[in-house]
Amino acid sequence: VLGCPGWRRSAHGLFFLPSFSLPAYLTVSIEPLPPVVVGDAVTLKCNFKTDGKMREIVWYRVTDGGTIKQKIFTFDAMFSTNFSHMENYRKREDLVYQSTVRLPEVRISDNGPYECHVGIYDRATREKVVLASGNIFLNVMAPPTSISVIAADTPAPFSRYQAQNFTLVCVVSGGKPAPLVYFKRDGEPIEATPLPEPPAAAGSWAPRNLLHRDLDDTKVPKSLAAAEGDAGGGRPPNTAEPPRGLAAERGPATEAIPETVVSREFPRWVHVAEPIYYFRHTHAPVSDGTVEARATLTWTLNPQIDNEALFSCEVKHPALSMPMQSEVTLVAPKGPKITMTPTRARVGDTVRILVQGFQNEVFPEPLFTWTRVGSRLLDGSAEHAGKELVLERVPAELNGSMYRCTAQNPLGSTDTHTRLIVFENPNIPRGTEDSNGSVTGHRSFRLVLALTLTVILELT
Repeated sequence: VLGCPGWRRSAHGLFFLPSFSLPAYLTVSIEPLPPVVVGDAVTLKCNFKTDGKMREIVWYRVTDGGTIKQKIFTFDAMFSTNFSHMENYRKREDLVYQSTVRLPEVRISDNGPYECHVGIYDRATREKVVLASGNIFLNVMAPPTSISVIAADTPAPFSRYQAQNFTLVCVVSGGKPAPLVYFKRDGEPIEATPLPEPPAAAGSWAPRNLLHRDLDDTKVPKSLAAAEGDAGGGRPPNTAEPPRGLAAERGPATEAIPETVVSREFPRWVHVAEPIYYFRHTHAPVSDGTVEARATLTWTLNPQIDNEALFSCEVKHPALSMPMQSEVTLVAPKGPKITMTPTRARVGDTVRILVQGFQNEVFPEPLFTWTRVGSRLLDGSAEHAGKELVLERVPAELNGSMYRCTAQNPLGSTDTHTRLIVFENPNIPRGTEDSNGSVTGHRSFRLVLALTLTVILELT
């Protein structure tokens, strides 16, 4: 009897224990992972414990909020005998398995949830499969790829008698998640007042307004007053009418004119000991999964103390081992370098006068304005905006004319002058061009002479 299935011996004698099958159990878990950086090699590990027989293992990548599951790995015990991807060992009559999926170089697109599905045969019948799953979210970080500092609302004119707000914008692209952005001045962190929304008006929240006593006549730049001439007096020597006619000598095409630097006699602006800075930080998602961050720093500009000040934008990000930064120095323009082509302008040529640069590194980008001293420009306008002034088909009357280029940014302004020398054109006889430089007089004279000769011949 003891050899028969189900019979057992006890202190009280023999008893019968009926045999039945317990259902197989299965537990699945995925080892958690810290955030990873783009380019790293990542291994996803799925651990499961069971006392049943393996049926299949399937890894999924979940997209579109869980609506789509992309199969990235499958192990089917019915058709495969390869267990190289699994490690197993026996523990208390249970089998503990580990299935791994390796991503050699993760990308931003790999960011998201992953699921590990495991199926085993039931111990009672092979027709029934017990299923269980685990999930994990793979957080892929990306360090910022670019950082730049620009000035908002530039180019802008220089204001001598009115305080104006100035804004630096730091643009950080390519990062995930959004980085921490902050500003420094001359290497020291700036304590700024958070500004959740941009100001409604530029001057509505300025720290202080100007006093009326600052708007006195003693602050009028003497150089500008001399250049424009007195209202009731004669013209100063440098604004006299340029000489007419062609240049007789064959000297240089342009005359060296000293630069006129506008006097920096700033008003006695009333400022606190330290400027009041306003800070605003925004970020917007990009289609590639990264974030573009923008930080703005706004304050009331004081050219006396802000000129040549060094501002830096620094970025901290968990994917960076050290801060990333970009620097700019606020500098007023000085010493514009002007070139003229052609170097020897002749009657009828198109002359281009261009500002190629400055003696110093200027920031922000200056505003350029061209004027003709003592008269209007060739096209009749009072001034021209831009780095280049184009004079088409210059006539002889422009010989000796002087042109002023004013370069200004919120930090300051400077003027420089150049004189145009127009030479004779052998292809155009003297006095045959009109005020626009086109040849008309000589052709008209030949036409009238030809008509007169025709009439005389018909009469005879």
